[in-house]
Amino acid sequence: MSLDRAPLLSGIADPESMHRLIDQAETVLRTWQPSWSPFLSGPELEDSRRLESLTELRLVRDGGRPGTERCRLQLSRSDQELQPELTPISGLRLEGNFLFDRAEPEDMRQALIDLGVTADGIGDLWLRGDRGAQAVCTPDAADHLNGQTGRVREVTLTLEAVSIDSLQWPAQRLPKRFISVEASRRLDAIASAGFGLSRSKVTRQIREGRLRLNWHPVRQASRDLNIGDRLQLQDRGSVEVLNLELTKRDRWRVEMLRR
Repeated sequence: MSLDRAPLLSGIADPESMHRLIDQAETVLRTWQPSWSPFLSGPELEDSRRLESLTELRLVRDGGRPGTERCRLQLSRSDQELQPELTPISGLRLEGNFLFDRAEPEDMRQALIDLGVTADGIGDLWLRGDRGAQAVCTPDAADHLNGQTGRVREVTLTLEAVSIDSLQWPAQRLPKRFISVEASRRLDAIASAGFGLSRSKVTRQIREGRLRLNWHPVRQASRDLNIGDRLQLQDRGSVEVLNLELTKRDRWRVEMLRR
């Protein structure tokens, strides 16, 4: 079965990822066999909503628990009875002594990739203080990484595959409204206040393509934001600009919602 790709791909930020999902959907519709995608990022999941327009297709997301940023997507025919099925997701512990060399989530994620797994084999990843991190991943990635050792700069990282039930999930991020006064409406200034990061770290996130504006890659730190704009940062959630007001001292009072 061939799907009409033009409307599904129009305006998509990552056509290559969407092409793979459409290939998968065509196989599912032709064979009547449900299928799971790799882990998809927030922007890829947003793009995948285009497939919801196909009445013959059913989509189910799962990242290990509600509210996860990265999820696997199950595709099945909508005219088949929905069968309860365990999502093919495994847990992973990443242990090391980071007391004197704090790591960021992207450092841990890159260490796993350096050991031979693909980025789409890794779901959400969160830090565990100075002891390392935990993550969800595909069973294949868990099998490959189990027992291996990696490095984050000078710190040795020990990896252990575990069950989902044994993970110590981070506290779910509650929506938080707050106000910050900034010298400008620049993206880097508002992102710094919104995510609680230094301007230099925000600039690095922009340069490395991790910060997105309204689900699209952004490369201009100096770009002015407007009311309704949303910033997404991998492993750190999102920030929405609720209101912008110029003060008497020509500074910007920015009201934000962080999720």
